[in-house]
This record gives sequence, C-alpha cells and structure tokens, in this order.
Amino acid sequence: MNVEEMYQQIILDHYREKHHSGLREDYDAEVSQVNPSCGDELLLRVHLDGDVITDVSYDAVGCSISQASTSVMTDLVIGKTIDEAQDLYRGFQEMMRSRGTVELDEDTYEDAIAFEGVAKLMARVKCAMLGWSALEDSLLKATEGSPAKVGSGAGTGSTETKEESR
Repeated sequence: MNVEEMYQQIILDHYREKHHSGLREDYDAEVSQVNPSCGDELLLRVHLDGDVITDVSYDAVGCSISQASTSVMTDLVIGKTIDEAQDLYRGFQEMMRSRGTVELDEDTYEDAIAFEGVAKLMARVKCAMLGWSALEDSLLKATEGSPAKVGSGAGTGSTETKEESR
C-alpha cells in the first residue's frame, strides 16, 4: 500500500467510525457551520474546563472529507489548551491553503496528515476546514463571550452560547 492509499484509508476510517460524533449536553459554546458549495452542515459543541478543551461533540451531514476531518480534529484538540488547539488550527489551515506545498509534522498532527493530498484539491479545502473553522469560532465564543465571526473559515454559520440556545 502506497502513502496516498494509506491516507485515503485513514480518511475513510474516520468517516465510517466518527470519533466524538453525537451532540452532548455539557458545553460552553455551540456553532453551526455550512459549506454552501457542497452542502456540508455541522453543529459543533465545545466544553472547557478553564483553558483546557475537555470535550468536543458534533452532528454533521456531508461528504467523507468534512466528516473525517472533524473526527480527526476532535482527537487532536480534546485535552489540549485553547492556545494549543488554536496553534493546531493555524497549522492545519496553512497546510490546507498551501495547495500541497506545506507538510504537517506527523508527531503533532497524527491522522491529520492524511489531508495533505486534499490540500491539492481546491474544491475540497472548504470541506476539510469546516470542522476546524467551527472549532475556532466556538473557542472564540466560549472564551470571549462575543459573537464569533460569521462566515469565517470554511463556511457560513452562526454561533450561540448554551444560554442563547435554550
């Protein structure tokens, strides 16, 4: 099996067995993101304990790339501080915008390196960024208490805190 096939298999595995999928009630911010170019939809919740991400849960409809990328992202950021998660976001975003010229550190990004090939497919970059953009928006919402930027990152969305949604 060559590297490209292995990366495709990682994406398919995360699509079939989505990690942290299913919304959980204990959360500090909730963000909805939509990728209008392909119809991907995501509702993501983040729960913090101080500055540590203790849980990320989500409900998603869409392509295998958007759902697998969100699954991989949750594995990477749960247990990390907000600053560490934002660093991961920025590195993943840089790689996705590079059109395949930036490589991720496998020790840091683990299964996320499988998306390096996706970065060469400009039409799929928004798909891969959807969950990451929702995470970034939710962290801003949870920590600053101000509306996250609507339409930032991969799709257009809305944000609300737990109190606003009930």
